[in-house]
Amino acid sequence: MSDTVTYSSYLDLERILGAQHPASAAHDELLFIVVHQASELWLKLCLHELTQAREQIADDDLRPAFKMLSRVARAQTQLIQSWDVLSTMTPHDYSQIRPHLGGSSGFQSAQYRQMEFMLGGRNPDMIKLHDATPKTAAQLRDEAGRPSLYDEAIRLLARRGLSIDEAVLERAVDQPYAHNASVEQAWAQIYRAPQEYWDLYELAEKLVDLEYHFQRWRFGHLKTVERIIGFKRGTGGTPGVPYLAGVLKQAFFPELLSVRTEI
Repeated sequence: MSDTVTYSSYLDLERILGAQHPASAAHDELLFIVVHQASELWLKLCLHELTQAREQIADDDLRPAFKMLSRVARAQTQLIQSWDVLSTMTPHDYSQIRPHLGGSSGFQSAQYRQMEFMLGGRNPDMIKLHDATPKTAAQLRDEAGRPSLYDEAIRLLARRGLSIDEAVLERAVDQPYAHNASVEQAWAQIYRAPQEYWDLYELAEKLVDLEYHFQRWRFGHLKTVERIIGFKRGTGGTPGVPYLAGVLKQAFFPELLSVRTEI
């Protein structure tokens, strides 16, 4: 049976390479489609790794989690570099494609939103954007009801004996996370004595890597949009550059940034 498996059949290349359906005669539309489809595949891998990493952290089994989180960070670099390719599109090139996009927008990427939710960036209003696809909206509500990757990391700190406010441990996980002084002090304790808390110290740095790369991806998105359409509104009525600039100020793991000032 294995002799009948080919490179093409194993990867299902016929379907993958046949999944690009340009709606215009514009030369650059294939670029636009391929970059976004490839990004969705990288996001799929990120979600796969983050799902398992979260379980490992919840089980206090950090070594496998570290490998998974490192893999996500590497995949994020691929997502970041995709903007370099897309930015070869000029405003004129994009103007030939834009009328054919209708109300579609990257803002509607369910996988991007799920990754955001998994890391802890939870805004319940974002789920409403997916109400037109009930299955997707249900998946996001399900994710919003689970502890995020950061929630599990904080719970692990508490189980290891670090002092965490009960309000943090008992908070409603479907709501946006807010900076907490006890969490910052717990991370500060770890950073001041890495030899005593080496695996938690490494966990902190893995999380910082995710935050760092996610913000680099957001910045690349902002600058690419700015370069191609300036300050026009995005497709689907999205605010475009002003919205992208706003999310750059949002942190998934706020105490891991503020602790650097503390120590």
